[in-house]
Amino acid sequence: MTQTPIIEMCNISKRFGQVRANVDVDFSLKQGEIHAIVGENGAGKSTLMKILYGLYQLDEGKILVDGQLATISAPRQAMRLGLGMIQQHFTLIPAFTALQNIILAKEKRKFGALLDYQKAETEIAKLAEQVGFNVPLNTPIESLSIGAQQHTEILKVLYHGADILIMDEPTAVLVPQEIEGLFECMRSLKREGRSIIIITHKLDEVMAIADTVTVMRSGKNVATFPISETNPHQLAEQILGEPVLQSSIERKETDQESPMLHLEDVSVKSGAGKNLLDRINLDLFPGEIVGIAGVEGNGQTELVEVLTGLRKVQQGKLTLNEESVINCSTSEFRKKSVAHLPSDRHRHGISLNNRIDENFIIGKHKQKMFSRNAMLYSKNIQRFTFNALDKYQIRVGDIRYPIKTLSGGNQQKVVVARELSGDPALIIAAHPTRGLDIHAAKFVHTRLIQARNRGKAVLLVSSELEELLNLSDRIAVLYNGKITGIVKPDETNQQELGTLMLGLQNRTYAFPLDKGG
Repeated sequence: MTQTPIIEMCNISKRFGQVRANVDVDFSLKQGEIHAIVGENGAGKSTLMKILYGLYQLDEGKILVDGQLATISAPRQAMRLGLGMIQQHFTLIPAFTALQNIILAKEKRKFGALLDYQKAETEIAKLAEQVGFNVPLNTPIESLSIGAQQHTEILKVLYHGADILIMDEPTAVLVPQEIEGLFECMRSLKREGRSIIIITHKLDEVMAIADTVTVMRSGKNVATFPISETNPHQLAEQILGEPVLQSSIERKETDQESPMLHLEDVSVKSGAGKNLLDRINLDLFPGEIVGIAGVEGNGQTELVEVLTGLRKVQQGKLTLNEESVINCSTSEFRKKSVAHLPSDRHRHGISLNNRIDENFIIGKHKQKMFSRNAMLYSKNIQRFTFNALDKYQIRVGDIRYPIKTLSGGNQQKVVVARELSGDPALIIAAHPTRGLDIHAAKFVHTRLIQARNRGKAVLLVSSELEELLNLSDRIAVLYNGKITGIVKPDETNQQELGTLMLGLQNRTYAFPLDKGG
């Protein structure tokens, strides 16, 4: 590994209004290195990398690529310099096939005009084999699993000539099996001499894959270590700027005889007649957190959509407090005190171009507190917003700014703060801590358990098995639209959950909590 940096960012500063996102940041990357950047939400990690990729323009400082001063004012210029970025929210076109997405803007042609898909497919298939991917190139993106979509993004930047890959929260939507596959790909790219920058909150993954780690706090680079000279505890203290105090969340014992939510033989089919949910039977009791585990694409999304009015049921019974809610609308679920923390905040959680304070009342705007006769109460909205910003420690410059100016983690905090306000009876939480830092994730965990302790019911969908094991009273595992197991966290482990997630085993408890099983 050469000691001369291939990327040098010197004294980088960037402002958004009154917020100083980056303050005199220095960062360097060596060839053949995997360099992790960690820090709390709003620490400036993504901003720094978006400057490097040309999505943002620096206010002060300079960038050198291979020792030469570089002006990167757009992603196209970054790509010419050999940089490629895989963002946390994929930039693929859903209706296009994987192949069409990969070759977009770099199409192979024959006879000067016709697209040569066959030649492109041959090249990309060879590239996929080199990095260990098995992507069905002629399948539309919208039909691929999240893992396959991420592989498509990586193949796209490699096909376009990237030698330096920037990955923003690359494992946020992956299950353990897919994460190890991604790490093998990253190691393969490293062996080929490519360099990788990863932005992540997962310190155990930093220790497993990175050569070097940089810690950012309040827009500044506060430390850079070889991975061999640090550990997760030290990194956590550097991220927070204070000692990490280990604390457990008190869980009260509950004893409820009647389920709040009851699913009986619930089935959902695709337009082509495929079973997306196949005769699901599940009870969720007051004072209980039921976790939902599964490899992405095995029915978790459809289950959440059914329980929030976003998808129709073809068969079965669905009751909430013994009242049928089969095929109720989203607004009807809200009126029945159902909160929804969506897995895709950009599609279902926020309106990117609307103001921050406006996003805090989405779905609540008709409440008497916020409006009357179609007239909004600005002072009440602002008061509600400032209280939530303070409680959830969300850094903003001005509540009138569009919410798209916030970091991904802070956008998620807005969704959590809004949905958990009003003391909902049933909370449907899909990946609620995805992209959150240590403090914010712990805060969300605490709020979910506090809701449980107050007799609320929580359905928790997560790809983080550790999160499911720590928070859940029971865990139901989905495979191919069916429940392959319902287990208690203290009587299982990640290995068994992985086996259930792959459909290789069946194990079911008949009753929740301490009622037997």
